[in-house]
Amino acid sequence: MINYAQFTPVSALLGGALIGFACLLLLLVNGRIAGISGITAQILTKPNASNLWAWIFIVGLLAGSFIGLRTLKITAPNLDISWLSIIVAGLLVGIGSKMGSGCTSGHGICGIGRFSLRSIIATCTFLISGAISLYLTK
Repeated sequence: MINYAQFTPVSALLGGALIGFACLLLLLVNGRIAGISGITAQILTKPNASNLWAWIFIVGLLAGSFIGLRTLKITAPNLDISWLSIIVAGLLVGIGSKMGSGCTSGHGICGIGRFSLRSIIATCTFLISGAISLYLTK
């Protein structure tokens, strides 16, 4: 059942616009795609001074979340799931991101914005898989 009290189209629109602007800014200033799995993999596999931009980007993501929780009175989601399940799910997402040559942010936001057919297909696959997973688990 949908909880319409949590439906906030204005904040969703503003948040989406900020995400899109950040991705555009990273592409224009740094020539990089804002795919989180690729940025994280770059930090983990090649931790050097040339990746400073990636560290700053990840720190900005975490800081933005913290600021949103504290100043905008956004409530953190209550996850009724075990840590083991979260870790296994995270590993599966990581493996899928590697196999799919990117994650939802890289394909869904940046790839579709560049009219990449591969990204459009990948994003449709993400959405269909998520819908099937939700149906099977709920």
